[in-house]
Amino acid sequence: MDPLRVQAQQETKLHFLDYWRIIRIRKTVILAVFLLVVITATLVTFILPESYSSTTRIKVEGNQPDVAFASDPRMMGGGYDPYFIQTEFETIRSERVLSNVVASLELKKQWGNKYNGGQELKMPEAISILKGHMALNPVRNTKFIEITMYSDNRDEAAKLANDVATAYREFRNEELLQLSQSGIKALESRFEEQNKKITEAQEKVDKLREALKVSDPMSSEPNSTPLLSAEETRKLAALKIEKEMQLMTEETLIDDLIKLSREQLIEVLPTATPDPLLNSLREQLTLAEQHLVTLRKDYGDSHPDVLRVSSQIDDLNKKINNRVEGIVLGLTKRVDSLKEGLKKLQQGLEDATSKDIARAAETRPYFEAKRFLEEKQRFGQALSMKIAAENIDALQPKSSMVQIMDPAQPGARPVKPNKPLNIALGIIIGLVVGVGLAFFIEYLDTSVKTIDDVERSLQSPVLGVIPQNVGLIMEEGMDSPHAEAYRVLRTNLLFSRKDDKLNTVAVVSAGAGEGKSTTVFNLATAFAQSGSRVLMVDSDLRRPTLHKMLQVTNNMGLTNYLLKQSTLEQVIQTTNLPTLDFLASGKLPSSSLGILSSAQMRDLITELKRRYDYVFFDSPPIMGVSDASILASEVDMTLQVIQYRRYPQPMNIRAKQLIEKVGGNLVGIVLNNINMSQDESYYYYSGYYHDYYSRNDEEEPAGRGADDEAKA
Repeated sequence: MDPLRVQAQQETKLHFLDYWRIIRIRKTVILAVFLLVVITATLVTFILPESYSSTTRIKVEGNQPDVAFASDPRMMGGGYDPYFIQTEFETIRSERVLSNVVASLELKKQWGNKYNGGQELKMPEAISILKGHMALNPVRNTKFIEITMYSDNRDEAAKLANDVATAYREFRNEELLQLSQSGIKALESRFEEQNKKITEAQEKVDKLREALKVSDPMSSEPNSTPLLSAEETRKLAALKIEKEMQLMTEETLIDDLIKLSREQLIEVLPTATPDPLLNSLREQLTLAEQHLVTLRKDYGDSHPDVLRVSSQIDDLNKKINNRVEGIVLGLTKRVDSLKEGLKKLQQGLEDATSKDIARAAETRPYFEAKRFLEEKQRFGQALSMKIAAENIDALQPKSSMVQIMDPAQPGARPVKPNKPLNIALGIIIGLVVGVGLAFFIEYLDTSVKTIDDVERSLQSPVLGVIPQNVGLIMEEGMDSPHAEAYRVLRTNLLFSRKDDKLNTVAVVSAGAGEGKSTTVFNLATAFAQSGSRVLMVDSDLRRPTLHKMLQVTNNMGLTNYLLKQSTLEQVIQTTNLPTLDFLASGKLPSSSLGILSSAQMRDLITELKRRYDYVFFDSPPIMGVSDASILASEVDMTLQVIQYRRYPQPMNIRAKQLIEKVGGNLVGIVLNNINMSQDESYYYYSGYYHDYYSRNDEEEPAGRGADDEAKA
């Protein structure tokens, strides 16, 4: 796997608090943009010239007369035209309408003095200016149109609106009058041609009627062909259908009865064909059979009464059989009779149909000519009514097509600019643009913003979160709120060690100014305050800083020892803390830039590991020079300091990759310079200690150091 390959970052969803954090952090940008937009909108609003408006409302109808005939197609609804209002808008804006307004008000000369330096405008120019002063609006779900005119003179605005409405009304009336006159002439010409065709068709009908000797009693019914035997044919057809249904019923009944046995016939026939005699015989038979059963029970089979009743039963059975056969035979004869009658009806119907067909074929030319004549007559009547309607329409007033319902009146106050609206829009737009710009800047800002950013992009744990404006805890005291942040870092660092023998730590950063020197100083102080023997080594040979914090000289230090100019005891300096020593960088000769990669440096690290419990090295930025990479490869552990919102994330990722490339042991990240007032999400990492120790300052002024020492 390529160690320099940047790992793909996982997408994260922003919480509501993240949006609020961005707004708080970028509040300066938001406020600046907001004020700029609001001030600009306010200035423009008060600089713009005032403009008055006047509106006239007109009611617009389609081209139809005030009174129309019921047969007039225009009174049949006509259908909804979705483009009617928009078409009238364009008509009002047309040159034919607006040129009359320009001419009647002498706008070419008037506006020439106003807009063209005293020179008279041309008609297209005046019309263009007039259109710029005009606004047309439909009143929803009505036939009303609002004509609004704008001008810096309130009286001029009202006059323009009323004159535009008047010019449009006159144009519509003139247009309709021209259409009516031309339409009437065309209708009259067409009516004369139609009359000639009707006369010719009438003559043809009369000749055919006389030649064919057609009696036409139904001549008043249009499109009919009267047949002499039509009624007879209809009756025969109806009777034929009735007989066929009856025959079908009788045949079905006979077929079903033939299939039955004698006993079944006796049971079914009274229901299918009611017969009083058969019913009477059946009742007598039933009574005789019941009487026979009683006699046999009382007297036996040889008694004379039993024999007599048995003889009666036999006689009744013969009569019933004869009656059943008679009924079935009667049904059969009736079916035969129906068949014969149906044949006669069919023959009569065929004769009547043949007669009708022959007569219809003979008289067809006459009725066709008659239908043609009636069509011509109806069309002629329609033309006649249309001409009459148009003549009446032309004589009627057309004011109902365009009515001025509400004439325009001079406005009481200017409508443009709308100061409250413009300022309100400026406020809204200012907020939207400001917040949008803040989020856009935040989007472009790829620096580290949260602990999640660090752990997601670098895949390393955050061991400590250091607040903003941290001083030197050696000067502030071990009870200061800032000291606890470094004690937390110390604890996390100790737990991150895989072996207790790992006691040399290099603190590096991607770029300059990220606070690694302060981190080294305060972290070493925190370890020393806990009782450990600690040494700080300023290995930033090009820009040493730690000696300034301790206010000691830098004339002798690491470089002197590595160049074998001094012994280790001579270059190590003591500090105000008995357990904390300091090794300055010393002066770096130009010929010894690679001194940190020497064998003497490795021997020094080995010796310091033996003498001290913990050794902290302050290194130069790892992206600037190679010293930090060399140092990271030689010590036991490496801490990377990342300053909040300073450098892009790819730069920090590159720094981590350089540490891993040289074999350094990166144990974690220190997130530095956090603004607790803006980022509430860091409060529980470090801000809590400030509140906690502030309360202790008020409640327990004495004995505080011992508690902190025990907690450390």
